[in-house]
Amino acid sequence: MNVTECLKTRRSIRKYKPDPVDHSIIDSIVSSASYSPSWKNTQITRYTAIENSSLLSEIADKFTPDYNSNIIRQAPLLIAVTFIKGRCGYERDGSFTTKKQDRWQMFDVGAACQNFCLEAWNHGLGTVIMGVFDEDGISELLDIPDGQELGALIAAGYPDIAPDAPKRKSVEQLLQYR
Repeated sequence: MNVTECLKTRRSIRKYKPDPVDHSIIDSIVSSASYSPSWKNTQITRYTAIENSSLLSEIADKFTPDYNSNIIRQAPLLIAVTFIKGRCGYERDGSFTTKKQDRWQMFDVGAACQNFCLEAWNHGLGTVIMGVFDEDGISELLDIPDGQELGALIAAGYPDIAPDAPKRKSVEQLLQYR
């Protein structure tokens, strides 16, 4: 699959087949996602692959709203995407480089999540990035280290649906030249 095809055919998938995802595929996806750009090449993004059905159920039941818990309950894989805090947006002396301050860390995590999802699609997996969850509860459940923060959850698996592409804005709406 070429890059353009991958970009144009990847969808947010919210229904999965129960088939497990082989660890070699997950490893390959993370390896490719590691090439995501990051602030001063800090490479702060980390991944926790959750396959354990009792952990998935607990996350779905206790730490996510219904619209996300319904996805998690039937996904064979959930990726907790974390980042190392305090590295993006800073100079060596600890001051912020730009007025965006430390918000660069979420920018970096977003780029890594997109690369993860595109490479997953390249392997035939569907994904959906979720941002609404009880961050503290999931962080405690997964024993996320103090120096890291939970940025997103990605449900993944073999798609059990094939949604059409949503309508896209035109280039004229998205782009301006000066």
